[in-house]
Amino acid sequence: MATSRTLATAAVCTAVALGAVTGCSSSGGFGDTSAKQSSGAGQSLTVLIASSGEAETAAVKAATAAWAQRTGNTVTVQIASNINQQLGQAFAGGNPPDLFYVNSDQFANYAKGGSLYAYGEQIADASDFSEQLRKAFSHDGRLTCLPKDSSTLALAVNTTMWQQAGLTEADYPTTWQQLADDAAKLTKDGVTGLVTAPDYQRLGALFKQAGSWITNPEQTAMTADAPGNRQALEYVQGLLKAGSAKYVADVDAGWGGEALGKGRAAMTIEGNWLKGAMAKDYPNVPYKVLPLPAGPAGPGTLAFSNCWGIAAKSRHQAAGVDLVKQLTSADQQLEFAKAFGVMPSRTSALATYAEKYPESKAWVDGVAHAQPPVTVPGFNQVLTQFNTDLQSLRTADPAAVLAALQRNGEQVVKNAR
Repeated sequence: MATSRTLATAAVCTAVALGAVTGCSSSGGFGDTSAKQSSGAGQSLTVLIASSGEAETAAVKAATAAWAQRTGNTVTVQIASNINQQLGQAFAGGNPPDLFYVNSDQFANYAKGGSLYAYGEQIADASDFSEQLRKAFSHDGRLTCLPKDSSTLALAVNTTMWQQAGLTEADYPTTWQQLADDAAKLTKDGVTGLVTAPDYQRLGALFKQAGSWITNPEQTAMTADAPGNRQALEYVQGLLKAGSAKYVADVDAGWGGEALGKGRAAMTIEGNWLKGAMAKDYPNVPYKVLPLPAGPAGPGTLAFSNCWGIAAKSRHQAAGVDLVKQLTSADQQLEFAKAFGVMPSRTSALATYAEKYPESKAWVDGVAHAQPPVTVPGFNQVLTQFNTDLQSLRTADPAAVLAALQRNGEQVVKNAR
């Protein structure tokens, strides 16, 4: 799951991980799938995950234990403290775990390096997974690994503060202008109308709403300096200068959920991981989740996920595929949703989820107009710099910020061809 506290830094790849993965050829090294394969019962598989907390850890352990009991195999679930670094070191050492979470920002690095076993063609019902996520986890036109869940962004509103400001449901913002007006009315008495993280994983949704994105749909050319992107950043800059919007650090919060929970923000932009965090940490704070307001080009949000990667070096690939099929089944995805708040990546399971959890409707509906992430090998470094530049957006020149993103990205996209 793309968690509340890790999503803002999900694009960051350590030097160890990046060097270990991208430095390898798909014709050998990590891409060598000639390792002797095990078969039958009695196999021992290792699974490495980046857990959002005890609930996710327990749910994954329970699901893998049930599969192990059914098949006669054993599974050891390991919890990563820094999954990008640990995977990079494991790949470099030639002894990676059999299964592991792969973040969309890292996927292209691993796939290009030949670290992943491409098993997508073995999944008969792969079309049940959303198109955006299948695209995010495909390499050279092949579905490489299955998305384990899905997340989108929405607008969370503190309903008590909303009412105290004299606002009603009729005032829920559906446009950028309405969002700006509401944020201004809600900013008072030490509360900021809108608080969000200073990163493309939040603010990038406005690019989509302005009809633009960082690259073209094929990810073969940069479009960062498009007029729509500049319009989006200028809009955010206007809110920051007016004081009706602030970044999380400016209100002494680590992320949007904390700002909302501690009463420092009346509104925040966050994904569906907010639901579990609020229930656990701020159960008495009333809030409602709304669709992100539409921009000049219409509605837009961002799509996030991890996939279930299988190592190209694994000796248990067939068993690994069977385990992934179990972990991504509709029933199991709904169990995961119940346990720790993720949304299913299967379209069929998502429909059931929407019926069971109507309070998550805005996040679910966002799937239809969600922008998948950039998955160009090495691009995570470009986005890390972009996030750094966004921290100074209030006083920076939006055109210059985008020009830097365009320039930094062009060389990476060129080398990826």
